[in-house]
Amino acid sequence: MNMETDKDNNVSAPKKSTTPTTTTVALVESNTNPSGLQLVSSYQTNRVGDPMDLVALAQQVQKADEFIRANASNRLTVIAEQIRYLQEQARKVLEDAKKDAELHHAACNVVKKPGNMYYLYMRESGQRYFSILSPKDWGSSCPHKFLGAYKLQFDMSWTPSEEVEKRDSEISILDKLLSQQTALPPCNEPNFQGLTQ
Repeated sequence: MNMETDKDNNVSAPKKSTTPTTTTVALVESNTNPSGLQLVSSYQTNRVGDPMDLVALAQQVQKADEFIRANASNRLTVIAEQIRYLQEQARKVLEDAKKDAELHHAACNVVKKPGNMYYLYMRESGQRYFSILSPKDWGSSCPHKFLGAYKLQFDMSWTPSEEVEKRDSEISILDKLLSQQTALPPCNEPNFQGLTQ
């Protein structure tokens, strides 16, 4: 291998690639009078040594550079994936907020109470309104087009009827987690014991 040493004791070794780049390794500076004392044999303390040691040293620095670059690239990839995930979550939050606001602005002649199901209909005029009567309650005499059933949650969000069971189980798990965490002594890590039973 073709090694070069400059006046500052930097050793350069060609990298293993098609482009002619080199890895530079800094060697410790030599001093014939360390701490003001003359060395008996500065040759013994300052000699370069076996050229293969320099090759191994340059290869080690080159490998470290490659690992550092790979680790940084991997971490940045994870961060980019997290950013995409957070962007998707933000988009979903905005869509849900828009849907909830639209549902809250639908006409209704009763005071809506969290925990209850409400049924959304549309009149021929295009007006959307909530009713406490389901299409089943109306039977064959349902006067308007049925758009969907929604449960009003305690955070004032709306859950479509087909997602109510899933949402209720999620809320139940969170309630269980919160009640267990407050009953347990403080700990450094989250405790999910008993959530799956």
